[in-house]
Amino acid sequence: MRFVSDESVDAPIVQKLREDGYEIFSIAEQSHGISDEQVLAIAHEKDALLITQDKDFGELVYRLGKAHHGVMLLRLVGLNPSAKADLCLTVVNQHKHELPGAFTVVYKDFVKIRKGQ
Repeated sequence: MRFVSDESVDAPIVQKLREDGYEIFSIAEQSHGISDEQVLAIAHEKDALLITQDKDFGELVYRLGKAHHGVMLLRLVGLNPSAKADLCLTVVNQHKHELPGAFTVVYKDFVKIRKGQ
């Protein structure tokens, strides 16, 4: 499974996924400052799931109907970056077959996976 991490995503999340063997393209490392639309397009071109902490991607997907291969929106208020990374990896490993093509919202205590646009 491939990922693109938006620049809003904490570096420990990117590092943790890489350490677990996942391929991840980091916008913060490669294309800092580009628009959300460009970020979503890069993820789509790379056939990758987008990881973000920016809820504006919900508007791009649902209101504007932008193409995607999956979005994982992290809503992990109150967790430190290390705890966010651990939880993110757990969600990816437990739901890897459900995430492609879905809009997933990850909260501290539960996960919502919505298939379809």
